[in-house]
Amino acid sequence: MARIVSLTRKTSETDIALTLDLDGSGKANIATGIGFLDHMLTALARHGLFDLSVQAVGDLHIDYHHTTEDVGIVLGQAFRQAIGDKRGIRRFGQATIPMDETLAEAAVDFSGRPFLAWSVTFDRNKIGEMDTELFEEFFRAFAFNALINLHVIQRAGVNNHHIAEACFKATARALRMATEFDPRLGDAVPSTKGVL
Repeated sequence: MARIVSLTRKTSETDIALTLDLDGSGKANIATGIGFLDHMLTALARHGLFDLSVQAVGDLHIDYHHTTEDVGIVLGQAFRQAIGDKRGIRRFGQATIPMDETLAEAAVDFSGRPFLAWSVTFDRNKIGEMDTELFEEFFRAFAFNALINLHVIQRAGVNNHHIAEACFKATARALRMATEFDPRLGDAVPSTKGVL
């Protein structure tokens, strides 16, 4: 069964078209109007081995908040739909990713109970033109719309670019692990409740 979802979301602030293939090869076609966000979403797709297309037009003349958050919303919704009833998936995933002086960890549970624990600090307000506070907003929107429990933790790091990128790469690898099929599980739902 193909785990491919295409979604659109249009508001007075943003217009987003997104396609996600959970079982892709890491291809990315990203155009949000925010260069650094494009870079991060490309890394997410590549290291998660998801095929991801995102075309977003937003009110960037105001700031980058609406576009960043809304892309997180739509991406989360796409993951939630693509994963279906979660039969046969590993459910849990985790990764610790080094990037030069930086070390970032991500852990995810496709539990159906959304939560974001964000333990990441930046010592600059911007990376390029993007506000560093928007990374937490992106991951919160993503986690709550995907209905996942996501922890992102900075273990080391001083370079703000490296910190952000390691967080996205660690999340990508954790998502990849969690969404993979577990051959030992068969068609079962990975929960003692029988449903997630």
